[in-house]
Amino acid sequence: MAKWGEGDPRWIVEERPDATNVNNWHWTEKNACAWSQEKIKELFKNFEIKGDGLSCTIKEVETCDGEAVVNNRKGKLIFFYEWNIALKWESNEDKDISGKINIPNLSEENDIDEVDIEITLKSSTNEGEKVKHFLHTKGKDSIRERLSSYVSALKEEFSRGMILPQKNNVNKNVVNSSAISDIKAKMNATVVSSKKSLGYKIATATIKQQQKFQCRAEEFYNVFTTAEMVQAFTKGPVKIEAKKSGKFELFGGNIYGEFVDLSPTKIVQKWRAKQWPDGHFSEVIIDISEKNDHTEVNLTQTGVPSTEEESTKENWDRYYWDPIKRTFGFGYFM
Repeated sequence: MAKWGEGDPRWIVEERPDATNVNNWHWTEKNACAWSQEKIKELFKNFEIKGDGLSCTIKEVETCDGEAVVNNRKGKLIFFYEWNIALKWESNEDKDISGKINIPNLSEENDIDEVDIEITLKSSTNEGEKVKHFLHTKGKDSIRERLSSYVSALKEEFSRGMILPQKNNVNKNVVNSSAISDIKAKMNATVVSSKKSLGYKIATATIKQQQKFQCRAEEFYNVFTTAEMVQAFTKGPVKIEAKKSGKFELFGGNIYGEFVDLSPTKIVQKWRAKQWPDGHFSEVIIDISEKNDHTEVNLTQTGVPSTEEESTKENWDRYYWDPIKRTFGFGYFM
């Protein structure tokens, strides 16, 4: 049985050099995450931006979080990528003038011209504000050119060998945003071939995680309890009844349960993934603590089937924490 977010192994198959994937009928997939991170670092590290008598250099790719996957769906290539990038920049004229460039939403859903680019300055001075203004105007064009180069390189590199020869020698088609909703549904969906029963004892594990968010505690609480905000970071329809014994359903029904307790500082849920044994729920406790300059969130999840422990840990990051930070801008610290 496939794990949540990995698709079903009967439908996602590896590339076969012996042409077993006849007529490209199977859904084949390549992971482009590691390649993408290296490519983005290569494109931006020590990248110099010049104009209007000013110049600065990208000194470091501080963060590059996200994913990139290339799929062949019945002979059509679909590129899915979503990155949250943070760059450190420095003025070439005055090393004391520096800051960050945040790119929170590089994805196939947005044209390069629509990608948000946020410029911040470490220390505000008259000269520093001039450089910041330059980056806001002329500099963004140079940054977008680099982002465009990444997308072009991704498509060129991962088009190779993805579509095997067909009997009728029909060439491949490349598909982008028109099929992205389909691929996301495919990645989130879990095909269950047989029902499991709770006629036996299940070995379970406890997961503990801590995250920091650049927001007020009330804002984070709303992210988990307001349907519109949950829908924004899960990128799909949701069902939320934010009250005691109220039901919730996310990711196409792959995650569901009910609220056991709700307060501005603590959310308690009965929580399960669709592929878990029938009737088996874990308990999720989310403690929300507002600090001076951020909100600290502590997750404790008990009763997770031991076979699902690692994938569940990864999926809290992949489907909850990272998307919340990207969607609402809660992840940026200076």
